[in-house]
Amino acid sequence: MSFDFEQELKEIPHHPGVYIMHDKQDVILYVGKAVDLHNRVRSYFRKIVGRGPQIVQMVKQIARFEYILTDSELEALLLENNLIKEHRPKYNTLLKDDKTYPYIKVTVQEDYPRILFSRVMKKDKARYFGPFTSAYAVRETIALLNRLYGLRDCSRALPKDIGKERPCLNFHMGKCCGPCTGDVTKEQYRERVEKALEFLSGKYDKILKELKAKMNAAAEAMEFEEAAKWRDLLQNVQQVSEKQKMSEGVGENKDILGIAIEEENVDADAVVQTFFIRDGRLIGREHFYMTHVGGRTKGQILADFIAQYYAGTPFIPREVYLPAPVEGQDILEAYLTGRRGGKVDIVVPQKGRKEKLVELATENARLILSKDRERMKREEGRTIGAVKEIEALLNISGLERMEAYDISNISGFANVGSMVVYEKGKPKRSDYRKFRIRTVAGPDDYACMREVLSRRFRHGLTEREETGTLPESSAQTLTSFGKFPDVIMMDGGRGQVNIALSVLRELGLTIPVCGMVKDDSHRTRGLYYNNVEIPIDTHSEGFKLITRMQDEVHRFAIEYHRSLRGKAQVASLLTEIPGIGPARKKALMRHFQSIREIQQASVGDLMEVPELREKEAQSIYDYFHPETAQKSQEPEE
Repeated sequence: MSFDFEQELKEIPHHPGVYIMHDKQDVILYVGKAVDLHNRVRSYFRKIVGRGPQIVQMVKQIARFEYILTDSELEALLLENNLIKEHRPKYNTLLKDDKTYPYIKVTVQEDYPRILFSRVMKKDKARYFGPFTSAYAVRETIALLNRLYGLRDCSRALPKDIGKERPCLNFHMGKCCGPCTGDVTKEQYRERVEKALEFLSGKYDKILKELKAKMNAAAEAMEFEEAAKWRDLLQNVQQVSEKQKMSEGVGENKDILGIAIEEENVDADAVVQTFFIRDGRLIGREHFYMTHVGGRTKGQILADFIAQYYAGTPFIPREVYLPAPVEGQDILEAYLTGRRGGKVDIVVPQKGRKEKLVELATENARLILSKDRERMKREEGRTIGAVKEIEALLNISGLERMEAYDISNISGFANVGSMVVYEKGKPKRSDYRKFRIRTVAGPDDYACMREVLSRRFRHGLTEREETGTLPESSAQTLTSFGKFPDVIMMDGGRGQVNIALSVLRELGLTIPVCGMVKDDSHRTRGLYYNNVEIPIDTHSEGFKLITRMQDEVHRFAIEYHRSLRGKAQVASLLTEIPGIGPARKKALMRHFQSIREIQQASVGDLMEVPELREKEAQSIYDYFHPETAQKSQEPEE
């Protein structure tokens, strides 16, 4: 049924809500919010000059629209943000980076607290510090604190498990005070935790004095190795404390935003630079890309950024400083206040240190945009430019999706196949697939490739029949098998190409097939296409892309083959252990990545496998540690 624009526009109510624009294939083009849906939606279809090329382009593609009513503009903002994140519409200004930031979590609710790495901030009575921008720095800080105060990093349930198992290696190396032994009371352990909390709160002076005193005492006692240990710890603490020196007031939590926008074009991008100030200290910075910002002001882009970014981060600061006023500031402040559970102000500073910080963030954004523009040009040459070169070589157009195939085996053992996918010159790893050959017993690569291609395209045809989706509109609904390539790249020459063409003919498919031909030194030398070998300039981006695809499909096949060999070795070795049957072997192989991990596992580690009881876990441990088992069986004198 055709969509009657004139009638539908008349029926839109004067009410807050969200509107959704669709194209003729029902793909969502744009999601927006409005205080008055009637006026906002009708404005798209009036002849207004100066609305920007991006909006003009979008309106030409609108086939229908729908809308959802809300009780307030704030509810509309929340709904709009959720729909944008779910559908990623082409013409919305999108936050390109979807990151979660690391926190340091101290489990103060436990009897024997631990210091952990976390990417979520839960309401679990633990204390959180952050967010931080560097996961590496967080892990280094946790390792430093555990070493400095001898805190545990194990997952044992204390005090319930005190004395049940032998202390771990960290205790014997002097890295943990060993609360699992029962020699450390809760009060003594809590004192160590309190010192770590002081450190995380930025109180370094006391810690530095303690470390310096211990270093000097060890040196005076001629214990130079011990003195060197305290010296290294002292230097680590000094480095951490130096990073926190940039201060902007005591105890303040705020984000400083700067923005730089690409030169005007329909698909322009922008960079938003954010400085994170926590407890008055600049703890880090991060930048984010906003796409499709052509024709939009700084305030409009920043409003979109605030709505999308703060919907996904667990920490909301008390203040957000901006370089320009934003549209709907009252609504955004109400939204942030609701998320934080306390007042949040959006401020555009006009003078003083706060304005300087905003200018600094803006200058950083300009620098990143300038550098990345050049990087993106080079990247486009490596990807889109390389694809265009391959199009010219093959004399085909519309080349977007390429699939490459390879076979891996050793003398016919564990034959496997691999399929890798490149879209617009970049690997699409979510669409990679691997195949364990079912019908070929020996080292016959041609027969293996026939099975792989037959299974791949039969699966795809079945999926298309079941969904009833036309190829041109299938991109958003079909899986990797349902999406067919624009060209197939075989890891080989004429023989492999002919196998692929034979399979496609049997299935009634017409897809171009190329062979990536190698010379006697196993280096790519050209493409085999339409019974002709086409030479390629070895310095061209097209050649480099073909080589990358060939290396990638080969790597993917070998890794799968290696994993199957490893599992076979594990299974054969485990067969020798009394009480370990097929079900328990499978459970062990699922839980552990390799035979080496099983060999190194303690009885407690082995008992984490649900299918194992203590008896079987001890049996496995004794099998790999015969010297320990023998000692335990010797009678005591």
